Amino acid sequence: MIIALGSKNKAKLKAVEDTIEDLGMKASFISIESPSGVSSQPFSDEETMEGAANRANFCLQQMNEAEIAIGLEGGVIETPFGLFLCNWGALAERGKETLFAGGARIKLPEEIAERLRAGEELGPVMDDYSESQGINHKEGAIGVFTHGLVDRATMFSHIVKLLIGQYEKRKGSSS
Repeated sequence: MIIALGSKNKAKLKAVEDTIEDLGMKASFISIESPSGVSSQPFSDEETMEGAANRANFCLQQMNEAEIAIGLEGGVIETPFGLFLCNWGALAERGKETLFAGGARIKLPEEIAERLRAGEELGPVMDDYSESQGINHKEGAIGVFTHGLVDRATMFSHIVKLLIGQYEKRKGSSS
């Protein structure tokens, strides 16, 4: 099986590769930079889901050899309790309905939320906050704000498991 991933982000690639390996699936991976088709900082579940689906579908259009494609997208969502991280994944398969799964949510500190509401993107804001570079390729905001207990790859791994589980269930149902 060939699986395409709609991103070159190291945390996303690690999530897909490690999860597929942990599940004992035999697969090879193609990672391509895919446009999300949404704003650089998605600000709702719907926009974040759309970005994940666009990434997955772009992969299938570009990679004829891929059996399935996965798009992973991080965003934020405004609630009455503050601004929260949200994360979504989509799994696209030719001729089938796109599958979706969402991940963990945590409230962002107000100093981060204010900058996002002002139009900045989470990755660079987190680089400033943590005085580091490439946080979104490593632990991500979730890793910073959970003191390393859950990093970005682990969070996305959960989403990939939810997607693959739905995919396997659908395959089993259509046999």
